[in-house]
Order: sequence, then structure tokens, then C-alpha cells
Amino acid sequence: MPLSPALRDQILAAVDAGFDEQIAYTRKLVSFASQRGEEFAIQDFIARDLAARGMKIDRFDMDEAALTAHEGGAPFSAQHSRAPIVVGIHHPKAETGRSLILQHHLDVVPVGPRDMWEHDPYGGEIEGDWMFGRGAGDMKAGAAANVFALQALRRIGLQPAATVYLQSVVEEESTGNGALQTFLRGYTAEAALIPEPMDEQLTRANVGVLWFEVEVRGFPTHVREMGAGTNAIDAAQRVIGALREIEARWNAEAGDHPEVAGIDHPINMNIGLIEGGDWGSSVPAWCRFQVRISIYAGQKAQDKYAEIRAHIEDFSRRDRFLNQNPPVLRQNGFNAEGYVLPEGSEAEAVLGAAHQAAFGAALTSGFSGAYLDARVYALYARIPVLNYGPKSRAVHGFDEAVSLSSVRQVTKAMALFIADWCGTESV
Repeated sequence: MPLSPALRDQILAAVDAGFDEQIAYTRKLVSFASQRGEEFAIQDFIARDLAARGMKIDRFDMDEAALTAHEGGAPFSAQHSRAPIVVGIHHPKAETGRSLILQHHLDVVPVGPRDMWEHDPYGGEIEGDWMFGRGAGDMKAGAAANVFALQALRRIGLQPAATVYLQSVVEEESTGNGALQTFLRGYTAEAALIPEPMDEQLTRANVGVLWFEVEVRGFPTHVREMGAGTNAIDAAQRVIGALREIEARWNAEAGDHPEVAGIDHPINMNIGLIEGGDWGSSVPAWCRFQVRISIYAGQKAQDKYAEIRAHIEDFSRRDRFLNQNPPVLRQNGFNAEGYVLPEGSEAEAVLGAAHQAAFGAALTSGFSGAYLDARVYALYARIPVLNYGPKSRAVHGFDEAVSLSSVRQVTKAMALFIADWCGTESV
């Protein structure tokens, strides 16, 4: 049953009343330098905070064997985070509503050279409507919104009349294994809401993502006789050119995938890290580079990885040096498929009504060219998953920022959605 106008107005006012506290909480989250493998402190903070708010806490490690055995699991490496997953559990007095997963990730990408930031990457500085900092948009503002959407209900003496799992995960930026581990642990619900920074839109579809590393070996000599050697960096450049052929071919297939209609260049390949050689005056004997490439929803990750390997093998057979020294490919991260959100779910309708009440405008939807943890719930739990969050800018870049006015309105929509979807009861 839709919320009464009186309850709706109470919830909206409760978000406003707690918003200064929500901003301070978001700044606290931004202050943690929670890069990959360094998320222990922030996850401990979340566990203590959710417990203090009356939630039961389940804190657990990732199961490498179970994750790597799953079709959507990514390989572990020395860099894989060992920080725990934290789930805060709310059980109602009477289970009369619909259950819900609220999820966020708290791992962030590296900041890069500090001198290229105008603002302190972990300062949570505010200028006008914008809060700056690594993770401010992606997605610590969303994490705070998860907490304070629930807190808004408590402020008026209410709580969800259904089980709610507030899941705080890591490894979203590298493998997606954190969200998958919550599923493998048994957590599911009748819907999931993930407040990633989606410019106040519902994500209708997103790409899958593959990560892999390529190693090329050369033959070292002094540069005075470099013709007698083979430059591994030069050879790696030729391999990168061959990978660009894959990228171009897959983008040419966009017309076969209606979820990307109107999207220019939906398949993006990035060479994110490259290293090689030992000495400036020696022909380099080795080169390694790391690749991220997207795939269309509905495509199997391992099928597309096999296509990449076959293309590089074919290219290498036609290269005079690589024919005898073939590149070695290894997966080192994402092994994730994309998804398309079916239209017409009750969860989407409830979110649409909540967004309309908070923003005074209809909810729109869009496509994401990035990895999203939403794929776990869409593909494996097979529940409606609502990837919906505030406006941000410079995500993964310098002076990343999130719009506070947008966060306020999104939190209002989330609180209304929770109250409508789960129902309410007195605390």
C-alpha cells in the first residue's frame, strides 16, 4: 500500500533533520584511505557503527575456493583484499513487509599523484554543493545514504517491518568478489538497492568486465647492437594494437545489443598499467601490461576471454618474433558478466513513486559502461536490483566529488522506498 501523505512528509522531514549528521558521517568515511587491501579500519568502523544502531553483525572473510569455483568469481592474487565483509542485519518484530538488501562498497581506487589534486583526497572538503575526496562519489556518499535512510525512519519512531541486510563489501573495484561472497554466504532478499553514483537515474543495463595481464619476453642486448636483440616493449605495443582490433570489432557489434542503443563506443578497453625493462641502455627483455575490457550483457565472460586469447594467438603466429615467443595472458581480476534489468517489476514501480515524491520528477533510467555489483543479484540471486544514486563528478579521477543536494534528495527517495517496500512498524 502506498505511503500516506502524512507519513511521506514525516520521512522527508526526518532526512532533512538528520542531514548535517549524514554529511559528517560521509566525511568520516572519506577520511579512511581504504584502497585495495587497506579496508580493515573502515570495515571495523562500519561494524561498530551498525551494531551501535541496533543491528546484528555478521563479519566474515572471503572463501577463495568457493569464489574461484563460481562462474562469476574472479581469480585471487597477491593484491586481493583480505579485509572482511560486514553485514548488518535488521529483523523486525513481525515480518509483514518485503525483505531488502542495501549494499555498498567501501574500497576505493588509488589517488594518483597528490600534487595533481586541488583538494585533500581524504579530507572530505566541501565547497558549495560539492564534497571532494577519493570515494566521495564512488561510493561513500551512497554508503552513508544506506545508513541514514534507515536512520530517518528511526528518527520518527519507525523501523522496517521486514528483514533488511545492510551489506558493506570490498573488492568492488577489482574483482566483484565481495558482493558475490555475500550471495555465496546465503544472503538474499526480495529486492536489492545499491546507491552507486548514477546521476539520480536507475541503471537499466551494464556491461560485463574482464581484467587480464599480458607478458611479453624479448632478447636483451646493448643498444649499440640492438638489431641483434628484440625489444619486448616494442613487441608489447604490437600486441596492444591487436587488442584494439578486438575492441573495434566488438563495438561494431553494438547494433546486436539493444540495451546500448544510442551509446557511442559502449565497449572500452583500457591499458591501465604497463612496466618493462631493466636499464635505459639495454634492449628490454620483458614487458607486462594490464588490460580492462568490457563485454555486452548476456555474453559469457569465459567465452569472450577465449575469443581474446584466440585473436592474440592468431596475431602472434603472423608476427616474426612473437611466433617463437608468444605472449602469456593471465586473468588477474574481473571475470564478470553484465545484466539487463527487466522492466515492470514492483520494486522499480515503488522506487519510481519514491523518486517522484523526493524530486518532483519522473524516474529515468540509463546504461552504465562500468562494472556494477548489481550483476550478482540480477544474474545469480535473480531478484530485482535497483542501482540508483546521486550525482558525482571525476569518479576515479582527480578531485572526485559528490553533489550534497543530490545526496539529500536521493536519501529521501531511498527512505521512502524502504518504508513502502518493507512496510513500517514502531521501534
